[in-house]
Amino acid sequence: MKQTLPLTLTAFLAACSATPDTKKQTAAPTATRTPAPSPIQPPAPGTPTGLPDDRTPVSEAPFAKTSAQGAANVVQTYFALIEAAKYAEARALWSDGGKASGMTPEALAASLGRYTEYHAQIGSPGAIKGAAGSLYVDVPAVAYGRLKTGEPFNLKGPITLRRCNDVPGCTAAQREWRIARSELKPVPK
Repeated sequence: MKQTLPLTLTAFLAACSATPDTKKQTAAPTATRTPAPSPIQPPAPGTPTGLPDDRTPVSEAPFAKTSAQGAANVVQTYFALIEAAKYAEARALWSDGGKASGMTPEALAASLGRYTEYHAQIGSPGAIKGAAGSLYVDVPAVAYGRLKTGEPFNLKGPITLRRCNDVPGCTAAQREWRIARSELKPVPK
């Protein structure tokens, strides 16, 4: 009876130790790869597409939720939720239970779903202003990233937040900073 195992093992070892020119050369098919898009960089402060270059450090000390920094924190949270594709939670940060966004939850999700990357930078909040029992503050913002088409985008403008000025009749929800208006607009190239 013929033993094939040692012969097979010998043939296998010989094939493994063969030099490249003794092995049969076969051309591997070349795959066409689309180059990855370049990473999106945030716009530099002081440029037409960036935030103001005021060089004023923002305090990292604890802040009151009712302060201007508390309003800026709402904007920061809003953009973090958008970046995480948590659109319903982001919409809830608009006044009137999200109605001030001007979109239904489905419309907002569809509008924001056209991005593959969405990032934002938040500037220092402005001064709080009062009018008719309400308080308002503007927070400068820049949103940038990439559309699903591969095109980069850049939006810039103030986000206005509103809260009730602790007047009688205000609910606890009305005393929270909520987004009243966004003036983010495309920045010309």
